[in-house]
Amino acid sequence: MTPGEAANGARPGTPVGVLLGVEGVTVRFGGVTALDDVRFEVGTREICGLIGPNGAGKTTLFNCISRLYEPSVGDISFEGRPLSRVPRCEVAKLGVARTFQNLALFSTMTVRQNVRVGAHAFARASFLAEALAMPGARRAEREIAELADSLIEECRLQGVADRLVGELPFGVRKRVELARALAISPKLLLLDEPAAGLNHEEVDALASEIVSLRERRALSVLLVEHHMNLVMRVSDQVVALDFGKLIAKGTPAAVRAHPDVIRAYLGSAA
Repeated sequence: MTPGEAANGARPGTPVGVLLGVEGVTVRFGGVTALDDVRFEVGTREICGLIGPNGAGKTTLFNCISRLYEPSVGDISFEGRPLSRVPRCEVAKLGVARTFQNLALFSTMTVRQNVRVGAHAFARASFLAEALAMPGARRAEREIAELADSLIEECRLQGVADRLVGELPFGVRKRVELARALAISPKLLLLDEPAAGLNHEEVDALASEIVSLRERRALSVLLVEHHMNLVMRVSDQVVALDFGKLIAKGTPAAVRAHPDVIRAYLGSAA
């Protein structure tokens, strides 16, 4: 076993092809090192849980994958392609979608309108064609409307489709953000604390939904979450960070029992 690694391999049946490679990523902000030589991989159709105490560097890593931050050292690859060579505006078009810890929705727009926003970013019609309502633009609008309707159904939002997002309960708004992220048909879905603010019943439903998404859409999921029961239930692999360093990676059972992980969360190895 290599240093910091809890176990090799993932759950039986997990594909071994690498979709996302985090390759020695270090991020410094002035004199503060937020990530320090972090290395791991996310396979195709794999659910990977990313855990660690507050300040461990989890959101910093998400921001590097989204290309909001640039690593000081190292790189991140997607399907073997270094993301450092991809313009920020093109990352989503590669198939990387993200939800946020603090919901990034338009509260004065309806659910349907919010979901359509996700699809509009990939409309093929030009701005001029849309402005002049040319046939290509009208066709694109129909496609966007149909896609939004299918996502609303998939995420069980039919009953609130025409309500303003700001009027909806927090758990429902989480589903709206998920529907919008799915509009790009992602290969990799980044979920940033999706269970935050949810009750026990909603967390159970979320766990089932994450696994179901992987199966029906053949996508990979990288999940940042403090809800340990959720992470351990759905993940094929778990990666643990503490103070920006990788302290363990492997199967959920092995990472949960790793002494460095216990120490990071409980303050002792006992």
